[in-house]
Amino acid sequence: MTTHEILLNAQSARLPLAMADSDTKDAALEAMAVALVAAQEEILEANRRDLDAARGRVSDVMLDRLALTPTRLADMAKGMREVAALPDPVGAVLRKIVRPNGILIEKTAVPIGVIAIIYESRPNVTSDAAALAIKAGSACVLRCGRDAWASCHAIVEALRQGLGKVGLPETAVSLIEDTTHASANELMTADGLVDLLIPRGGAGLIRACVENATVPCIQTGTGICHIYVDKAADQEMALNIIENAKTSRPSVCNAAEVCLVHQDIAAEFLPKLKQRLCDARAAAGLTPVELHLDPRATAIIEGVPAGPKDFDTEYLDYKMAVGVVDSLQAAIDHIGAHSTHHSDAIVTADEEAAARFTTCVDSAAVYVNASTRFTDGGEFGLGCEMGISTQKLHARGPMGLAELCTYKYIVHGNGQVRGGSSAKLVQGC
Repeated sequence: MTTHEILLNAQSARLPLAMADSDTKDAALEAMAVALVAAQEEILEANRRDLDAARGRVSDVMLDRLALTPTRLADMAKGMREVAALPDPVGAVLRKIVRPNGILIEKTAVPIGVIAIIYESRPNVTSDAAALAIKAGSACVLRCGRDAWASCHAIVEALRQGLGKVGLPETAVSLIEDTTHASANELMTADGLVDLLIPRGGAGLIRACVENATVPCIQTGTGICHIYVDKAADQEMALNIIENAKTSRPSVCNAAEVCLVHQDIAAEFLPKLKQRLCDARAAAGLTPVELHLDPRATAIIEGVPAGPKDFDTEYLDYKMAVGVVDSLQAAIDHIGAHSTHHSDAIVTADEEAAARFTTCVDSAAVYVNASTRFTDGGEFGLGCEMGISTQKLHARGPMGLAELCTYKYIVHGNGQVRGGSSAKLVQGC
């Protein structure tokens, strides 16, 4: 089926979804979760084909992004059920105004319509996006990368079975069959057929969408996330936070890519950092982190000398840029110059330093004494997420149900007409 045909079919699902009540949508999500688990064998077999085809072409870290397991499938189903348990955003009155003339104005949350998502090689995005879109009353059109197509196709087939069991149109969840650049370009310019485009992927994909899309587009995902270790930091806490933020899952957008250390503690802290991230991990049979060091850090510990692009690179790997800064303000300035405004953190026991950092760092999520890995819809209590918005309009940070709705003004009257000079003139005639 062509991309255009898929979009037309998605349009046909708009009204049934917009009219579906909360019980119907929640029943659909439960049926979709059940179908997902029931299709485990077929989905894992499709995933094995994807992994076999990708091996040797992508890194082990990226293979981990692509891989599905029974546990990951169970987590995907759990995420869908968590979305079902959340309040329905559709129809919520966001603001109520009663005018002196008796007119009642209600700012009311409504579905966006058709949401297109372009993503790469994370099959779990398929179920997350579908669950959020359905609960928010919108159809979703999914366009995954070629490395994950077999996996995503098997997932979508299962989800469609669930939709059919509760009487909602299967075209509410669709997967683009063409994985070439042509289909991505068609989604970017599908005026009248796509109401919102959300790219989830690397900097190149996001830049292409922002520069070329003629449909509304939300900028998401790229995460050059910083952790600044202040001179007043609890150093053991800092080591724990950095290790988690860098190594728990290095291929995701909320993984830390840069560590900045205050000059007053650099000589003491950097050897500890190398021991924790490099030496201890190697001794334990774990992948050590490759530290890319600025000249001041190089004078203290061994590592790879940082090149001109290291502090502007989203590694998505066991690599981290490390620099020494003169002050809190220098750290804030560095982050301002190099951050992608995703997630940045300070480790400090100084409350004034923390307050200044959170005020001055202009990112979607700013942390004090916690790992950047918490920037996630599930961790924020949103069930799951459509992506992490790094822009300021119309959404910022993890995009959950509320961010997948727009609104309209519903105005109630009892015969009011507007006065004014033109009205008086007509009456005078």
